[in-house]
Amino acid sequence: MRTNVKGLPEGATLGQLQRYIEREAKKRGFGDQNALQKCLILGEEVGELFKAIRKEEKMPIGRHSKVGTISEELADVLMYVCTIASYYGVDLEKAFRAKDKIHSKRVWH
Repeated sequence: MRTNVKGLPEGATLGQLQRYIEREAKKRGFGDQNALQKCLILGEEVGELFKAIRKEEKMPIGRHSKVGTISEELADVLMYVCTIASYYGVDLEKAFRAKDKIHSKRVWH
């Protein structure tokens, strides 16, 4: 597997991504945030995602609002989901696979 400039392997698994984000968060000074802080920031990031979607859909947003792209905001949301999972010792890849197995047995329509 090749590695990009920042150290995340190309084609990384969800588990590798989660561990990378956890390491980088610590390096960047976010390792001391508690669960509540991480959750509140995740909420803010989801709000920024919604604002980016409003902009894309040509819905009005505040004139002075700084709005990122949908892809940037989705990446921020993913980063905080990963850091919250790591905080609680949740292996997101295992959790996703287990939940997907449950969903595969449900009738959806």
